[in-house]
Amino acid sequence: MCACNNDIDRCDCNTIHEEIVNDVRQHMPDEDILLDLADIFKVFSDSTRVKILYALFRAEMCVCDIAVLLNMTKSSISHQLRTLKQAKLVNSRRDGKVVYYSLADEHVKTIFDQGLIHVCEK
Repeated sequence: MCACNNDIDRCDCNTIHEEIVNDVRQHMPDEDILLDLADIFKVFSDSTRVKILYALFRAEMCVCDIAVLLNMTKSSISHQLRTLKQAKLVNSRRDGKVVYYSLADEHVKTIFDQGLIHVCEK
């Protein structure tokens, strides 16, 4: 057992709990997968992109609609949608001259919902 200091955030021991370390190491995803996961969370780190995703939970929308909703330029919305699309969080479909955006799948909403639950915890 580790003899830790009274400061809860600091451990003064040098004991390695090999069984725990080995178990976690065996279950740790590959580095490439963890990097991809970190990239997904980076996409969620921008409040404009979070607002766009939230809007797309409610309805499929075009750039013009999102720009009006968020009081931003079409150019800035297009830039953010490009980032969301590259991260495979949104899909697009063309209907004549209009391109509509929607969530890529239910996983996007699940990630968002879990984050929202966490920040709203008391």
